[in-house]
Amino acid sequence: MEFREYTKEDFLTSPEPFEVVYRHRDNGFEFTQAIEQMACVAQSVGVRNFKTLFKEYCKVMGVRGRGNTIKNATNFSGQPIELDCGNWIADDDGIRVETEMGEMLACIHPILPTKRLVNIDNNTEKLKIEYKKGNFWRSLVESKRTLASASQILDLAERGVAVNSENARMLVRYLHDAENLNYERIEEVSSIGRLGWVKGYGFSPYVEHLEFDGDVSCKNFFDSVKQVGDFTKWFEMALDIRKNSLYGRILIAASLSSVLVQPLNCLPFFVHFWGGTEAGKTVGLMLAASVWADPRPGRYIQTFNSTAVGKERSAAFVYNMPLIMDELQISSSRESFDQEIYKLSEGVGKTRGNKAGGVDETPTWCNCILTNGEMPITGVSSGGGAVNRIIEVECTTALFADPKHVADTCLQNFGFAGRYFVEWIERNDPSFTTAAQLYKIYSKDLEQMDTTGKQSMAMALILAADFLAEQAIFHDGLALKPQDVKPFLKSKKDVSVNERAYEYIRETLAANKKKFDDDDDIMECWGMVDDTYFYVIKSRFEKICVEAGYSAKSLLSWMKQTGKIEVSKGYTKTKRINGEAVSCVWIIKDPNGQMQLEDIPDSEECPF
Repeated sequence: MEFREYTKEDFLTSPEPFEVVYRHRDNGFEFTQAIEQMACVAQSVGVRNFKTLFKEYCKVMGVRGRGNTIKNATNFSGQPIELDCGNWIADDDGIRVETEMGEMLACIHPILPTKRLVNIDNNTEKLKIEYKKGNFWRSLVESKRTLASASQILDLAERGVAVNSENARMLVRYLHDAENLNYERIEEVSSIGRLGWVKGYGFSPYVEHLEFDGDVSCKNFFDSVKQVGDFTKWFEMALDIRKNSLYGRILIAASLSSVLVQPLNCLPFFVHFWGGTEAGKTVGLMLAASVWADPRPGRYIQTFNSTAVGKERSAAFVYNMPLIMDELQISSSRESFDQEIYKLSEGVGKTRGNKAGGVDETPTWCNCILTNGEMPITGVSSGGGAVNRIIEVECTTALFADPKHVADTCLQNFGFAGRYFVEWIERNDPSFTTAAQLYKIYSKDLEQMDTTGKQSMAMALILAADFLAEQAIFHDGLALKPQDVKPFLKSKKDVSVNERAYEYIRETLAANKKKFDDDDDIMECWGMVDDTYFYVIKSRFEKICVEAGYSAKSLLSWMKQTGKIEVSKGYTKTKRINGEAVSCVWIIKDPNGQMQLEDIPDSEECPF
């Protein structure tokens, strides 16, 4: 390469000679040649410290340029950023360093940190690592804990990084040096590992310059929340549904209500649609999902075919957005699912230890959980807490007149309504004052309908969301009213597990009246009966309760308080059965004017 003639004053008063050399920094070979040649030119005019001056010039340019060469730089073809690599040699042949034991290899291919992500929820840091395999650059986001451990960094091998037990320690050293030598050059950004409200920022993922740093398994979940297609087509379909389908209106409103749960200090709740096949329940969930995201199964919509931990992690990830799960019937046993209902509706996951001996962050969420199935989500033995937390909607008719049109429209046009709803709230009701007033009004109306506080809480959120959606999006003059949703609210009696258990006991005794006869031929004796009482042997009573999934002690306590049994001590009273004095539960046949058991027809007289 050729340079123009320079004078001593050019080197001492002008940056031009240094700029000429600096332009070659992207080519390591040419850069070294230019330094040596310009050093000769400088020496010929009496400047003998050119390299020292040039080093200082590079330092200044490095600070100003955030990523320009300083001293010894990475030299990867097509590298996304140029970093000072200190004593390391970092080029297309790999990363290595000279030590007392000779040359040590950190990685056989280009790799470097390019971005620092600081999570705004917990202030933890992660690094974005970019690496080149073949002709393509790839990227991953990993925690500092993994990148700082020679044993844990081996997990990167699954992502294609050439790391093994031999070079893991050196790779940890290289990445540590690369970050700390270039702390000012590596861009630092705010990040989040979930969806929903972020205090001081807005609503994820709609916040600009907020990057995802969550588990890689949730990346597709996160990416599904986007706007695709034509909002007008979805809007016209939604207007028609709101006009002609009560089920559809509830689905859209429930989906939107999820973002009000946390701001209004409410508890997570379920909305479950059930009924026979061909009712359009899966299409209904697609409609609810299309409010926010890609409604294809496996994208935003999940299934019940997952573990309790999987459901918990999904709930924590969506956080304030609705968790939508399809096909209840593929779930496991009813008993285990009742437990999952309790766990999911509590909004707090299980505290778990980690391999390092500490405790992982406890997952939390605050949202609406939308589900469907061919059967109710609760059973006769479901706990009152589980029943209370669920709005069950029985689909006695088809949800939509043309379910295929609804499905096709949702699959091609989605993600607009949820974003518009959130942005409208941020503009018009940032402190949620209006939403809170609506919630209070609807709660008061619903509490007059012989329902429980948690049932009215969930439905009031849905009604408030529907009213706000009409103002923010639809402008059709239609808004759900308490009377519209009254059929889907459970009464206090329906929710009470003891009421349901008592009815079960009465039915069981009626179906087994012959086991109370004074007959030596009966195979099993359950006790005695007269005009006033059923004397049920205590062990037999407890067995009936256990087989049905009820707590005998809880039921007996409730029956004692409500005057449905007669006791002498505790919950029982002695009665002589077959000549032996035993503890029995004395069930009053007609407490408070209820139907007597002997009035119930025997099975052979039943018209069914």
